[in-house]
Amino acid sequence: MAWLRLQSAAAVLALMVIAGAAHSFEFHEATIDAIQLGFRNGSLTSTALVQSYLDQISRLNPLLRAVIEVNPDALRQAACADAARGRGQPTGVLHGVPVLLKDNIATRDALNTTAGSLALLGSVVRRDAGVAARLRRAGAVVLDKSNPSEWSEFRQVDNGWSARGGQTRNPYVLSSDPCGSSAGSGVAAAANMAAVTLGTDTDGSILCPSSFNSVVGIRPTLGLTSRAGVVSITPLQDTVGPICRTVSDAVHVLDAVIGYDEHDAAATGAASKYIPPGGYAQFLRKDGLRGKRVGVLRGFFQSYAGTQRLRVYEQHLATMRKHGAVVVDNLRVTANPTALLDDISSNEGIAVVAEFKLSINAYLADLVYSPVHSLADIIVFNNAHPIEEQMKDFGQDDLIAAQNTSGIGPVERVAIRRLKKLSANGLEKLMKEHQLDVIVTPGSDASSLLATGGHPGIIVPAGFNEQGVPFGICFGGLQGYEPRLIEMAYAFEQATKVRKPPMFKP
Repeated sequence: MAWLRLQSAAAVLALMVIAGAAHSFEFHEATIDAIQLGFRNGSLTSTALVQSYLDQISRLNPLLRAVIEVNPDALRQAACADAARGRGQPTGVLHGVPVLLKDNIATRDALNTTAGSLALLGSVVRRDAGVAARLRRAGAVVLDKSNPSEWSEFRQVDNGWSARGGQTRNPYVLSSDPCGSSAGSGVAAAANMAAVTLGTDTDGSILCPSSFNSVVGIRPTLGLTSRAGVVSITPLQDTVGPICRTVSDAVHVLDAVIGYDEHDAAATGAASKYIPPGGYAQFLRKDGLRGKRVGVLRGFFQSYAGTQRLRVYEQHLATMRKHGAVVVDNLRVTANPTALLDDISSNEGIAVVAEFKLSINAYLADLVYSPVHSLADIIVFNNAHPIEEQMKDFGQDDLIAAQNTSGIGPVERVAIRRLKKLSANGLEKLMKEHQLDVIVTPGSDASSLLATGGHPGIIVPAGFNEQGVPFGICFGGLQGYEPRLIEMAYAFEQATKVRKPPMFKP
């Protein structure tokens, strides 16, 4: 009996030690590596981690409106992850880690997938989106969905506004733009409302909110991640990628979601040749700037002349040189960057309007159940709900324009060829002629150069302007350049360590 009492006392003491250790875990700004260390040393459980983020969402979301819906099964999933870990069956670096998904990424669970629109509320998807399925296989906990700009801002709403979620707000300066249709994911990552998040990018929708919210965003090469099960704008440009607080976290998430998907076979099959054996985490190198040729597109920096922001960028270029990069300065894709972007925008608009109708009708046709069955039905729904959908403020001119298209005809094909030509004779030619590993541009200002060619880009926090609004720096390259971009982005991040969490109080 004395032995049993001793054993019981030891068990209680062990529980007290574990409880005390769990209490000491630093949830704020926790990285995936820190989370996994906490799991291994017993100072953290997935259940405690999920509860911490749920508490943070409860505190902050009434003001920030970054989260559109919380998964009622998240704690159950966390408990299952804890049980699997207890049996010695973790499945990787994301095992038991809570992940937030943009609300245009389908999940076959209790969560809705609506792209922010009330028209899709209650719809039932046939299966998880390809990236969501991969996250589950990696052991991640699907925590919630983020508030997107409705229809990924194809409908011309304010950045971060949707009828379902309201207006997402920038946690650094509440009156500032949260930016891009993945604004909710960017804000949630910045404000520690999830461990890691996923967004989608047509033209800047990952890069821009990452820049404006002092987080890291990766726009992967087109097809590196599946778009199956995503409420898409255009398969010509759409890609799914991570938005996280560190380069390392973003790369871990990228490793989990890349790969071939039979439901997006053409794109993922073509891009699979770019995936390196062993994945991307191997390129997290502190000396990653050494020997790299960095092209500075000066035309994109001119609008910041005389500002604190430009002075910071110049310091960062000096840091890159200090760490062994060869900075090739004063490069231009064209003599007139503004004219180039206008040319891209006009042709992009022609192609995307037609592609959106095809994409949304295909998505709706694959649903098990939906209140609407076509783009025409969505337009009717909005007209029937003018207050909820704020028709007076935003209208739906682009939705109507898309409805009036009839597929990819001669005009659209000309526009698509023009975009390919602009990319081939612009960014691609420049990088090959100067043998560049990367181009560097301010924030997401050059996102169109990347998007129209299906090229990758990584935003890393770079500084704060005079008002305290964050801004990032973009490392961009050609298709398949992720390894060298990750090396440089990680080395830059480690050399500068610019990111600071928002300090506001709700």
